[in-house]
Amino acid sequence: MSVNQITVRGFDAELSTSLRRLAKREGISLNQAALRLLRRGAGLAEGPGRADTVGASFDQLIGSWSQAEADEMDAALREFETIDEAAWR
Repeated sequence: MSVNQITVRGFDAELSTSLRRLAKREGISLNQAALRLLRRGAGLAEGPGRADTVGASFDQLIGSWSQAEADEMDAALREFETIDEAAWR
């Protein structure tokens, strides 16, 4: 555990409200919420993987679809596998 400390002054009402909402929503302290926001703003990972990795926003979907849902998506995307030759003339 790190013992580094920093004092941050000048929180405006909007930032203070956002920080408090995050802390309440996540059930964490204001300090933990501030650290989370600082890490995000600095582009640092909060846990496994990095939030700024291309495609990371889809990570929560991996393994979450049923086979029927995956089949439905594949069927919907098949249309995009065909090239309309007339459109390229």
